[in-house]
Amino acid sequence: MRRALPYTISLVMLALVALGAVVGGWTLALPFIMGWILVSALDQILGLNTSNLDPDTPEQHLIWHRVIIWVWVPAQLALIFGCFRAISLPGHLSGAEQALLMAGLGIATGGIGITYAHELVHRRSRWERMIGEVLLISTGYGHFATEHVYGHHINVATPADPVTARRGENYYAFLARAVIGSLISAWRIEARRLHHRGRALWHWSNPFWRYGGGFAAMLVLAYWFAGLSGIVLYLVMCAMGVYQLEAVNYVEHYGLTRRHLGGGRFERTRLHHSWNSSHRASNVALINLQRHSDHHDRPDRLFPVLQNHSWKAAPQLPFGYPVMVFAALLPPLWFRIMNPRLDRWRRTFYPDISDWRHYENGTIGQTDASLAPAPV
Repeated sequence: MRRALPYTISLVMLALVALGAVVGGWTLALPFIMGWILVSALDQILGLNTSNLDPDTPEQHLIWHRVIIWVWVPAQLALIFGCFRAISLPGHLSGAEQALLMAGLGIATGGIGITYAHELVHRRSRWERMIGEVLLISTGYGHFATEHVYGHHINVATPADPVTARRGENYYAFLARAVIGSLISAWRIEARRLHHRGRALWHWSNPFWRYGGGFAAMLVLAYWFAGLSGIVLYLVMCAMGVYQLEAVNYVEHYGLTRRHLGGGRFERTRLHHSWNSSHRASNVALINLQRHSDHHDRPDRLFPVLQNHSWKAAPQLPFGYPVMVFAALLPPLWFRIMNPRLDRWRRTFYPDISDWRHYENGTIGQTDASLAPAPV
């Protein structure tokens, strides 16, 4: 339990949003301060954590780490409906305060809640995958459960992946491509899976019934609690969550590419195909999401035993994800920070490749009959 205790810091975010819903005013800024400023400041104070737990630690010894995530699920749902209630009370919060409350809620549900959902949809147990879906559906992004596991983890660092950013692609162009591309990719994945099972696209087992139906139910509940303003403000929460999720996707794989082998085939995913950060505070807040290379190498590995790797194996970022996400919003700053590091990555891992133009514009492999990468 002692080792799991630091990870409970994420639960403070829920408390701060709840405080804003009750008190209003300046307290509505607290989720932004914690998520973007306090964690980043602690990163600089506490430094790096490069130590690793034994990856073979039995799961029963990590039960308290898992309990933190399980607790988050009902807590997030209760907080969403509590915020609906808060914005429905006449005269309790001004229009601007309501918008800030739902944006702060989006930081909690998107920045942390989706990170927890990401952990859950990779689990072996069916019920954990299902509650991971519940978290995603509550933020309007249920299809992430399909696209991330069956799309991103197969296609990462290739043109077939809608959430691998290309060198020189700014975040805003990437965001549009990622949101639309992820939805299309998830739909195609489920269509193929149903076809392989001999089932029609509209069969009840298509998870898009859950994704769409759950989102529709959330809209109905938002309206029931707070009318049209409830729907608008719920969509503000969802938009903030999606912005944060896709900003993290942008940071995690910016410019990184797998070697094209011809015939629509790419090398298998390796540790150097994700950007990582060893900063202590943000890794605690994001349950080791920043040890991203190890996650792609072992997607079934529980977050406490994800391994840190040095630059010799996996590229490192100069700051934690919160700072890097902020930098992504300012393209000139982002390119100034990241393009020299991307050049170093190319020299380190692919010194034999001199012409990167087809990798940068996403056309590598597109003249082949099949673009879908095949591990080798």
